[in-house]
Amino acid sequence: MESLKIIFWVALFIIFYSYLGYGILLFGIIKLRRLFGLGKPFTGNEDYEPDVTLFVAAYNEKDYLEEKVSNSKNLNYPQEKVTQLWVTDGSDDGTPELLKKYKEVSVLHESARNGKIAAMNRGMKHVKTPIVIFSDGNTNLGKDSIKEIVKLFRNPKVGCVSGEKRIYSKDADSAAGAGEGMYWKYESQLKKWDAELYSVVGAAGELFAIRTELWQEVEKDTLLDDFMISLRVAMKGNTIQYNPDAYAIENASANVKEELKRKIRISAGGIQSVVRLAPLLNFFKYGTLSFQYISHRVLRWTLTPLLLLLLIPINFILTQNEGLFEFGVFSLLFWAQVLFYAASLLGWFLENRQIRLKILFVPYYFFIMNLSVFLGFGRYLKGNQSVNWERAKRGGTTSEVIA
Repeated sequence: MESLKIIFWVALFIIFYSYLGYGILLFGIIKLRRLFGLGKPFTGNEDYEPDVTLFVAAYNEKDYLEEKVSNSKNLNYPQEKVTQLWVTDGSDDGTPELLKKYKEVSVLHESARNGKIAAMNRGMKHVKTPIVIFSDGNTNLGKDSIKEIVKLFRNPKVGCVSGEKRIYSKDADSAAGAGEGMYWKYESQLKKWDAELYSVVGAAGELFAIRTELWQEVEKDTLLDDFMISLRVAMKGNTIQYNPDAYAIENASANVKEELKRKIRISAGGIQSVVRLAPLLNFFKYGTLSFQYISHRVLRWTLTPLLLLLLIPINFILTQNEGLFEFGVFSLLFWAQVLFYAASLLGWFLENRQIRLKILFVPYYFFIMNLSVFLGFGRYLKGNQSVNWERAKRGGTTSEVIA
């Protein structure tokens, strides 16, 4: 029984650390660094204003391209220094033909549909600018996004810059919208602290940039292109920085079913990334980056969901000594877990009946996040995850996902 208690407390600590403890630790470290005058932002040459390429790998985006091209053209950056490059492989809805009407846009098109990674690998051979900025065809960028991204590249140690993903909020959010929005706010704060400590652990695919010279072709079956590209840049000794003033806005998933589909794809890609980035687990070689990578990503994609599953039966066994309905430590923790999952179930019940109670969306979304890890792991083992674009509903519209 004593060994079971040790397993329980270790498991509980790892779960807490994965979702809250790491953030608390980061906050403490950052406060200490500031107290001793460390980690001051690099200013560099304020006149740094290089040519950039806005790179969009797109599949059947005719419903969004006019707004996207217009948004890109009106960003607060000298337009003569901005190249809009669209790679539209496999598109058969008229997207390439419509894009050719815009003189400011360069279009690369092949009829074969080989997926986003193949399009990116092919398109990068045509990028001539020192900075390339990746963005999705269905997202709009904040007006100063390019300027805010370029600002961080003044520091020669910075190899990649991640913007912020923002979710359109509505008066009556669904569980997916409310949960995703709160999740990204928390993630945004962690990224700020990660960047201040050393490096962000992966970029957001909706908006990120790299130095073109640091590009490496990505395996054609890669599921999380943004994550792999950015971390491989960091593994070369560069840092990934984060600027929330550079942002991309998109709608939340239309419902939890669509959000689960997206999360399963991300989870399968996360497992794939952990396998392919195995050298990054070496603390002796990568130091702080390894610490951040394991704390912020690896635990959430591997050990933590498994421990969450095991915690309830272990906790139930441990309540036998003190009584299930007594006010002992283990019985209180057991009923706290039961209450949490009951809240998740109630959140699901109300969501299906279009009843909005946001306080229940957090446990529901948390449950969906961890469920997706198990489903994503199964999909990864089966090897049936396609790299081709498919459509998922997003807040009344549709958006690219890799399903």
